[in-house]
Amino acid sequence: MIKSNSFPIGVFDSGIGGTSIWKEINALLPLENTIYLADSKNAPYGEKSKEDIINLSIKNTELLLQKKCKLIVVACNTATTNAIKILRNKFDVPFIGIEPAIKLAALNTKTNTIGILATKGTLNSELFEKTSNTLNKEIIIKEIIGKGLVELIESKKINSKEMKSLLLSYISPLMKENVDCLVLGCTHYPYLIPQIKEIVGNQIQIIDSGRAVAKQTKAILEKNSLINSSLETSSHQFFINTNKEVIEMFTDNKLQKNITILEKDF
Repeated sequence: MIKSNSFPIGVFDSGIGGTSIWKEINALLPLENTIYLADSKNAPYGEKSKEDIINLSIKNTELLLQKKCKLIVVACNTATTNAIKILRNKFDVPFIGIEPAIKLAALNTKTNTIGILATKGTLNSELFEKTSNTLNKEIIIKEIIGKGLVELIESKKINSKEMKSLLLSYISPLMKENVDCLVLGCTHYPYLIPQIKEIVGNQIQIIDSGRAVAKQTKAILEKNSLINSSLETSSHQFFINTNKEVIEMFTDNKLQKNITILEKDF
């Protein structure tokens, strides 16, 4: 595949959660053109089979490559942990994956007990198990499957009573388990940080991967001589296969004119 440094960075997720990653990338690399793909119709990936996750990730990658993306960020923990190895073997383009930042939590914990809030697909993946096994054996990991959280976010119920009740039921037990670091293992979850902070206060440090992913994206672009050297104003396109309203909640007003609804068969 012929790549130009002016080609866009592609970002995909099982919905709008990956916009939290996109924002970090855009803040660090403001000259880069980007294309964001929200596969909201199939959200959440965390409840799907590994085969389905792989097939959806391939489909998303093929669309982004059709649009000449020079690098692809898999802005979904579940897709990364289940499919990125296959994507890297199948496609001739650099990929940036996202894993729950449990290594960072392990370095920061004072109680040797960390929590991770993630989807079932991420927690059950081989890659997550492999990463977990690299930690100091004294580190205790408390895993919480955030069932229902992605669906509520995608349904624009981020501040609903149901959301607050679910978060309370998932996180309150951690405070009794001596947890002092909480890893957010889904790119949707950073949008819940204000509500999580209301529950944990200063007792638990919240850790997500957004900034680290942006730094890794920059490093890989530099390594492959793909940094955009153009001084033209960057362009950003957003594609979604449900309605625009979901993604409009998480994008600036000036960018909303760049949102396109994909064909129903995508």
